[in-house]
Order: sequence, then structure tokens, then C-alpha cells
Amino acid sequence: MTELSPVLKQATPVTVDHGSGCYLYGTDGRRYLDFTAGIGVTSTGHCHPHVVAAAQAQVASLIHGQYTTVLHRPLLELTDRLGAVLPAGLDALFFANSGSEAVEAALRLVRQATGRPNVIVFHGGFHGRTVAAATMTTSGTRFSAGFSPLMPGVHVAPFPTAFRYGWSEQEATAFALRELDYLFTTLTSPADTAAFLVEPVLGEGGYIPGNTEFFRGLRERADRHGILLVFDEIQTGFGRTGKFFGHQHFGVRPDVITIAKGLASGFPLSGIAAPRELMARAWPGSQGGTYGGNAVACAAAIATLDVIESEGLVENAAVRGEQLLRGLRDCATKAIGDVRGLGLMAGAEFTTATGEPDPVTAAAAQRAAIAKGLLLLTCGAQMNVVRMIPPLIVTDAQIEDALAIWSEVLAEL
Repeated sequence: MTELSPVLKQATPVTVDHGSGCYLYGTDGRRYLDFTAGIGVTSTGHCHPHVVAAAQAQVASLIHGQYTTVLHRPLLELTDRLGAVLPAGLDALFFANSGSEAVEAALRLVRQATGRPNVIVFHGGFHGRTVAAATMTTSGTRFSAGFSPLMPGVHVAPFPTAFRYGWSEQEATAFALRELDYLFTTLTSPADTAAFLVEPVLGEGGYIPGNTEFFRGLRERADRHGILLVFDEIQTGFGRTGKFFGHQHFGVRPDVITIAKGLASGFPLSGIAAPRELMARAWPGSQGGTYGGNAVACAAAIATLDVIESEGLVENAAVRGEQLLRGLRDCATKAIGDVRGLGLMAGAEFTTATGEPDPVTAAAAQRAAIAKGLLLLTCGAQMNVVRMIPPLIVTDAQIEDALAIWSEVLAEL
């Protein structure tokens, strides 16, 4: 009998029968409030009727039209529709399937466009599991261990993780920018550096938002040295943080962004966006793929944009995110060292009495929440952060339900 790989460890014991909105229903008939959203993917909730209808209609018309062979209407319409929400000047798109593919496409673009070999990433960032993307991932060695040698040309600078350093955000930011400048004098000359690649909010790294001073510092150095600034918006994009893209909280202009996850409400679709002039500097034949820009996924993405706009989901993420963070702080116990996040990306970091990371208690809290009907995930380098990522359609009442369960869990630990 065949089975799934034994190294695929399940984060929850649930086998799903079906999903609807913010809920998943197990094969045992039990209902779960889903605050994982497929790791931030099902932005419009499970099986939103508008997305379902669009996908069903497209399946009956065209399932796959390989987009370097033929063009199709959903691809062209999605490209046009994204123009209304992308940052100003990012007017050219390349589509792929996964976040890792988007990151690798961005890497290929910045190296070819600048003629420079090196990239700088930031401590705690997650960018994927393929070889180049894993090389650029520093949120945990589990993503890159055991298949060295990894890709050369990647250098790591600090992210302003104030809680981990035990400093104020201002102190952590000054340190991070100072160390970045030191990196330029010791490891990679600016003239050899193609790009900065950074998440607006560290995802797998522990749900740690950046800040305006830090990102403006990156932009200033990028402009001064001819370096490209790439924002990895795979988890933070499409309304998740309470703005359409996470970097928009900080008023900083990107040269390239990567997109995926919430783009198509669960259908595999990713991409990169850049100015047309920059995208045109990619080498001929360097962009392509069999399934990128799949017709059904594009139809689902168009429907997702419809729902985000018509139901005010970006605004809802901002309001419900404030409610969630406020509630998490109110019910935090001495087991939790920090509560942080942005929009509907909220994390509670578990620490011991001496301030050390406490993954054991974090895992126990996650399991206890699942037993009470609330699906959660952990993250962070030591896996001691419990994160909450509900669909963007989450209601006031559902946030309160989740907080009530979480309060019970903390009280019982």
C-alpha cells in the first residue's frame, strides 16, 4: 500500500471533509474555526461562492492554455485587473505557480538586469524551499539543511527584531542598518550587489513587522548604489496586513514584488511584478513554465479581486486585525513574552520564566486550541510562536470566538 512521505508531519490531526467561509469540517463531522487559512492562502474563505462559480465556469471552457504557446482571456483580464492594485510603476507581470518559483524568477531578473551576482537577504526571512529560495531563507535551518552545497552569492543582514535583541525598535533598526553598511565593506561590495530581498513582515520567522525607518534605509541605500529592492509579498499581499500590500504601511517604493498565496483563494498561482523597462532586461527565454498563468487559477484570481473589492476585505483585515491583536494582548499570560503582528497576521511568542524561547509550551497551546475547535499554526526559528491567520472575511464574532478559546487555553496551561 502506498502512503504519503513519512517526513510530511501534519500540523493538526484533522482530516477535512469540506470547508465553508472561516470553517473547516472534519470527516468526523466536527466543525473547526480555521485561523490558518491554508497558511494565508484562502483569503476569501473556503469555497467562496463567487470564486467557486468562476472556477467552475472556466473549467467548462478552458482548463489549460500554456501561456507561452497561446494566450487566453483570464490571463489577459487578470493582468489588466492587477494594474489597479499594484504599486505605481510596476506594470509588467510574469506568472508562475508557487511562491518559491516567484522568488527564483525575481532572483533571475535582478541578476540579469543588473549584471551583478550577489543578493542580500535578512535574518528570519522565508522565501521558499527550492534550492535558490532555500538558500535565501534564514527563518530556520530545517528549510536548507541536508542538501548542500547551496547557491553562492547570498549574504545575510540583520532584521530589526527588537524583542529578540532585547532592545527598543529604534535601537534594533539602527543596529540593522549599521550592520548592513558593514556587510558592504566586508562581504559584498555594493557594486557586486544586485538586490535586497525582504519580507514586510517576517512570516515563518515569527510574524515580526518591519518598520518605516528600516525600509526607508533600504530604499536609500538601494538608490545610492543602484541596487534593486524586492519585497516578498507572498504572505503579506492581497489585503492580509490591512493594506493591499504589506510594504504600503511604510511608504517605501519597491522595484520588484513577488506575489502568491492569497492571490487566487487556493488555486496555485504566483508571480512577480516590476516596471516594464526592468522586466525587459531579463534575458530572452529566462521566463516560462508549463503551468504558470493557468486559466482556471487566473479565473479564480479575478473572482478573488472582485470579492476583496466588493466586500471591503482590505478594510476588514485592518479593523479585525486591530481587534485580534488587542484581544491577544489582553489575555496574554506570563508564558507569552511578546504579542505582535500587522493586520490579520498575529503572533504570540512563548518564553520561559528566564526569557528563553519555549517551543514546548507553544506546541501544547496549539494542540489545546485544536482540541477546542480552533486551528492554529506555529512558526519562528525555535517554533515558539503561535500564529493566527484567519481568512480576510473573518467577522467580529469569529474573532471573539477565537479569543475566548485562546483565553481558555492559556488559563489551562
